[in-house]
Amino acid sequence: MAVELLLALGKSFLFVLAALLPILNPAATAPIFLSLTEGASATTRALLARRIAGNMFALMTGSMLVGSFVLDFFGIALPIVRVGGGMIVAANAWRLLNASQATDDRRTELAEAFSHEQSLRQSFYPLTFPLSCGPGSIAAAITVGVALHDQRMTLSMARMGGGVLALLVIAGVLYLAFRYAQSLLKPLGEAGTVIFMRLSAFILLCLGVQIVWDGASELLRSVLIPVGG
Repeated sequence: MAVELLLALGKSFLFVLAALLPILNPAATAPIFLSLTEGASATTRALLARRIAGNMFALMTGSMLVGSFVLDFFGIALPIVRVGGGMIVAANAWRLLNASQATDDRRTELAEAFSHEQSLRQSFYPLTFPLSCGPGSIAAAITVGVALHDQRMTLSMARMGGGVLALLVIAGVLYLAFRYAQSLLKPLGEAGTVIFMRLSAFILLCLGVQIVWDGASELLRSVLIPVGG
């Protein structure tokens, strides 16, 4: 039993890490963070990076853990959510696969609307939401939380625990990306950023298709089993 729980925790950790890290994509938002904090000291940027990472972790964890219970409260079937959420994840991945540099214009315009003096007061909005963690990320977190749900309480808790650990790692990556953005982005270059985004988007697309398939298979079984019986 313990081995099964550890295996479930490890699989959910890798699943959540691979599903949400490409959507949050700290490497893509780090340049916007730099533009918002232009002229700020290293200490100020470190403080902001820590606050943003904490806000993102709390927001995504709450969405992943509580989102499925909210759906149950409204009587929405889990397979339906898996199909719909998987389509959202796949659609986001397809958009990332076909994205060009122009897709960052909206974020840049939003970032430029805030001055350096406002940045400390705006650590949640817009630095955390929507620049670092937008509506698409929250929807993906809810979908992932539903995918981790299991009828067995112990297995469900193990999967959720793995998901929380993955979000903690993502928060650490976000903090490091923002804290050392100016140094880390120099060797990456424009071409490296594009390659990173394309590979991440392809993995995300595969995960979205997998979520849709899981939900559709469960729906088909619920229809075919009563007929066959």
